[in-house]
Amino acid sequence: MELLPVHTPQDFDPFGLLKPLAAALAGEGPAVAPYAAADQSFDGALPNDDVAAVISTSGSTGTPKQTMLSIDALAASAMGTAFALRAEGQWLLALPVHYVAGFQVLVRSLFAGTRPTALATTSGFTPEAFTHAAAEMTDRVRFTSLVPTQLHRLLADPSSETLRLLRRFDRILLGGAAMGPALRAVARSHDLKIVETYGMSETCGGCVYDGTPLDGVTLHSEDGRLRIGGAVLAEGYLGDPELTAEKFVFNSGRRWFMTDDAGDLASDGTVTVHGRLDDVIITGALKVSAAKVSDVIQSLPGVDQALVLGVPSQEWGTAVAAAVLGDVDIEIIRQAVHVELGAHAVPKTIVTLDAFPVLPGGKPDRRAIRALLERAR
Repeated sequence: MELLPVHTPQDFDPFGLLKPLAAALAGEGPAVAPYAAADQSFDGALPNDDVAAVISTSGSTGTPKQTMLSIDALAASAMGTAFALRAEGQWLLALPVHYVAGFQVLVRSLFAGTRPTALATTSGFTPEAFTHAAAEMTDRVRFTSLVPTQLHRLLADPSSETLRLLRRFDRILLGGAAMGPALRAVARSHDLKIVETYGMSETCGGCVYDGTPLDGVTLHSEDGRLRIGGAVLAEGYLGDPELTAEKFVFNSGRRWFMTDDAGDLASDGTVTVHGRLDDVIITGALKVSAAKVSDVIQSLPGVDQALVLGVPSQEWGTAVAAAVLGDVDIEIIRQAVHVELGAHAVPKTIVTLDAFPVLPGGKPDRRAIRALLERAR
């Protein structure tokens, strides 16, 4: 099985991927491997002719992994999305195609037989570019996929035209990071049809929509750790059989992907994701949930987003630290966390920012933000 690497710099025309991707999905051409770094290499042999794409993980917390996605897995994901949204339609591509959320816009468009629209990204994501691209859409049914940082920028000081076009979308998929109560409230106040998604490259992107798994997807919580099963699972990691065996396991006759996320399942099958397992910060021998601290901060008036991390501390071993977007007094943050979670959960360092450093896919760059917090101690 051959592999077709496709370099996708910022000025890349994403529609150049449609023809080779269509051939790969039909089993009539090599697997495609969109990538951003000019020096990226693809080491290892594809396991079979069923692999249609190799997509790198975001690398937000470590080295990106090259995930092999099969024809059947991509088809199952596209079909599950169509069932969940109860329609197929035209998609607006607002994310890089070398990340799974952007790549899936092309996949869904091919399966639906519609031609996507893409915004110009040579200057990065801007509300103006999004509005211009959305205005060029022609189909009656319209979708797009965003990350919270993008939606925050769109709603920070929106023009009437931007709001009109955002409302015109039948659904806006939002994933890659938690939405946060403040952004959720703003989106609701503008009557936007948001679907909060959960997933990763290893599941062909979002596989849980508004807490409900896509058709054919199963989730279990094992000691608080989520594992995912179903036809959307990747074949594994290119050139890394050891990591593949560690993360993709067989249990009870079924293949599962072991996530690094904590979560609970309700009796009706819906899922609540609490964040990454390693978001538990042990400070002064006490455990603090970074997700819970973030939730408290994001519930405060004036806060748009918050990211809570642990940073090295001589006194505490690891200290709680928070990066915050918005206009809020730092002492109000400390008081709120103290009241809700106790003194040990209060961030020792709080930095207010105009915007988070982000990865090319739009996710907050946790390593860059951690470095900012460490310098601010």
